[in-house]
Amino acid sequence: MTTSEEIRVGLVGFGYVSKTFHVPLISATDGYRIAAVSSSRPSEVKAALPQVEVVEDPEDLMSRDDIDLVVIASPNETHASLAEMGMRAGRHVVVEKPFTITTAEARHLGAVSSETRKMLAVFQNRRWDSDFLTVQDAIREDVTGRISQFESRIDRYRPQVRDRWRENPGPGSGLLYDLGPHLIDQALVLFAIPDSVQATLAIQRDGAKTDDFFHIVLHYGGMIATLQASSLVSGGTPRFAIHGERASLVKAKPDIQESQLLQGVSPASLEWGVDPDNAMMYDGFTGEQRSYKSARGDQRRFYVAVREALHGRGPNPVSPAEGSAVISIIEAALRSAEERCRVVPDLNYDECLAIESHREDVN
Repeated sequence: MTTSEEIRVGLVGFGYVSKTFHVPLISATDGYRIAAVSSSRPSEVKAALPQVEVVEDPEDLMSRDDIDLVVIASPNETHASLAEMGMRAGRHVVVEKPFTITTAEARHLGAVSSETRKMLAVFQNRRWDSDFLTVQDAIREDVTGRISQFESRIDRYRPQVRDRWRENPGPGSGLLYDLGPHLIDQALVLFAIPDSVQATLAIQRDGAKTDDFFHIVLHYGGMIATLQASSLVSGGTPRFAIHGERASLVKAKPDIQESQLLQGVSPASLEWGVDPDNAMMYDGFTGEQRSYKSARGDQRRFYVAVREALHGRGPNPVSPAEGSAVISIIEAALRSAEERCRVVPDLNYDECLAIESHREDVN
């Protein structure tokens, strides 16, 4: 908990994710002030945040007395070490997804959080996307009847391979670690822990050095959840599809918040998160087709929940155990792709309990 009403933020890293998501979301949420940024590109920070002090070394930022919360938005392989550094320096920490590279790292961070009594939250911002909230509403209302198939896809057309750490070989690079945490986390929120995981990874683009396609099948008894991301789909595929005993629901277009942020739309604006694309319902018995109203997205709700947790007024929105569960599914997918078999994910009691408890709370 913090003793001051204002939460002073130190941001580690100032790449695409920081500039596009964290800075505008934090700035548009009451109760926060960005006090300092750790970056090797101070001119970029000053251009965007002229009143904010820039320090090069993350350790120097974390040792400052005017920092309550450290937000880590650095390359994936640095998440674990920087998060531990922040907590041991006496700071609460938010970690960009993926939480860590390995389950062992994730569990260690959970232990450090308990030891230091500092909050550690994982930035799973797409829990507050309009497309996901629409699907969650539909499942809560049982509009399709018992679900037999669930499909979740983020397919894009990005044929050019870029020279950046996400696309160069190394720990935590590739599409599975990039988009996988979003799709997996959403599936766990809806359906909890699967019985088994089956996955295919591929390198499809000319010149690609890391996986740029994945297809994951989560088995829940007779219900199948399919998660997919690709870099060579130009026509687009539905973001979500749910098929059940009575009906199907299809949400064609994705949430617009990222595109709004890129266009300079403020999260505080009236049009923020308003989704013009309603889902479609298809009744299997009557053949009727009708529109199902889309929910409004608002990724600020993550930082609202963090604020409330730090003031002792609510729970951690995405706990270390929830983050660890996602990494366990990623590791199961990697093993499945390598061994070409179904894999039972290795989750401990705390991880299963955290996922099931959150699922019961929101569904």
